[in-house]
Amino acid sequence: MNHYELTLILNPDLASKFDPYKEHFESVLSQLGFNIHYCENVGIRELAYTIGINKKGHYLIYQLNGDPANINELETKIKYDNSVIRHLILKTDTVTESDSFLTQDTKEAKKRAEERAHEAKLKAQVQQQPKPTPSETKVDESSSEEKKDESPSGEEESSTTEETTSEKTESENEEQA
Repeated sequence: MNHYELTLILNPDLASKFDPYKEHFESVLSQLGFNIHYCENVGIRELAYTIGINKKGHYLIYQLNGDPANINELETKIKYDNSVIRHLILKTDTVTESDSFLTQDTKEAKKRAEERAHEAKLKAQVQQQPKPTPSETKVDESSSEEKKDESPSGEEESSTTEETTSEKTESENEEQA
């Protein structure tokens, strides 16, 4: 018994009849002696190039375990199935039940799209905030001028320290004279 990965690209018009087709195809696989370990429905994706008249395809990935003698018969059944646009059967060392790269790319793309939508929403909220009127701007300017006149506490302390030092020096000079 060998492990296989079967990738099918199905006609996207099959979307309404997808579940019955999947059940039928899985029964064909079991009749041929293949055990299905994992089935991943990737969904409809755009093809790199048109195949026939199709620009999109419905991807379906199976992880199988079966007899190598039945692979040719499986190839023949897939080849004459009008719903299958393309297929690929790979012999693998082990059965992997993790998501394929196609699904991971889709999840990452959805995540990036959600982030972009969130950023756009935040930008829209910032743009919708009311702009200050000229009277509000004058009030803000006057309050900022008051803040400029007030010096930070550290500078005030140093100036008072300088004044005390200069007073002491003057009193010392008077005593010496």
